[in-house]
Amino acid sequence: MSERQETPVQEIAKSCKNEVPERFIHKNGYPQAQVDFVPLMDNIVVDFSLLFDHSSSPESHHLELAKLQSALSQWGCFQATNHGLSSTFLDEVREVTKKFFDLPLEEKQKYSRVIDDYDGYGNDTIVSENQTLDWTDRLYLTVHLKISSSCNIGHRSLLHLDENCFLKEHGETVNMAGRFNYYPPCPTPQSVLGIKPHADGTTLTMLLQDKEVEGLQVLKDEQWFRVPVIPDALFINVGDLLEIMSNGILKSPVHRVVTNQDRERMSVAVFCFSDPNREVGPVAELISDEKPQMYKRVQHYQDIFFQYYQLGQRPLDAVRI
Repeated sequence: MSERQETPVQEIAKSCKNEVPERFIHKNGYPQAQVDFVPLMDNIVVDFSLLFDHSSSPESHHLELAKLQSALSQWGCFQATNHGLSSTFLDEVREVTKKFFDLPLEEKQKYSRVIDDYDGYGNDTIVSENQTLDWTDRLYLTVHLKISSSCNIGHRSLLHLDENCFLKEHGETVNMAGRFNYYPPCPTPQSVLGIKPHADGTTLTMLLQDKEVEGLQVLKDEQWFRVPVIPDALFINVGDLLEIMSNGILKSPVHRVVTNQDRERMSVAVFCFSDPNREVGPVAELISDEKPQMYKRVQHYQDIFFQYYQLGQRPLDAVRI
């Protein structure tokens, strides 16, 4: 049975001094725990104005699309610039996030989420005695929007398919959940993670990073890479649902967040996913004798995701054929 972690990590960090509660400690450390030795990932920056601005030249458009294709096929993620959100707006989002987590505890607790619900203030749901907890507090807010054509990022060109094939499989309704993340300073960053390794149970995820403090890392070929901070960029990654729909052609990257001994860190993620009641599976045009169906059709994938995530397991394994 699930239970809620009662004490916010922010409060634990204020009182723990140099001893972190055992539930947060990765007993044998974790791969590449010495963050100083983790290399930076490739500087994959995609200029959205060259993809979507009709005034850009055909040559510039094709070059930028090729860069996007390379990023998604090799890394499953990229950093987007000139995406239409101003620096002023992004700074306001960061400031609102900071103001919320700076509120007194009793004020924040007015927005606490309940067990088995996503919306609200809280942290890890405890599903197992052996679960290692994340060094973070979160505020989830869910909204419902209709997908725009610009979200269908070059599927026709990237995979040589009808540009609406993913939209037909996904459905026009896109659920979007905002998650505001707070990572307090941690006295033992070599054995505690802000977020344990996982891939997102989404179609796409967009992340506004902290403007100064690094923390996000991506796994590629069994090697961890640091994601550089580009203040006005959005870090965008493929989620499990898009990997399922692409029949494994697009990869949902495993990533984690490391902690910092001296500085707090904040970020804001927006998760995009299909209606959970809608059955989603590989696009028919991507299944063939040479490329058999890799994943089952699935409903309510987010429920599968959260159960597997808390146990440090890969949810895709549950739907793999």
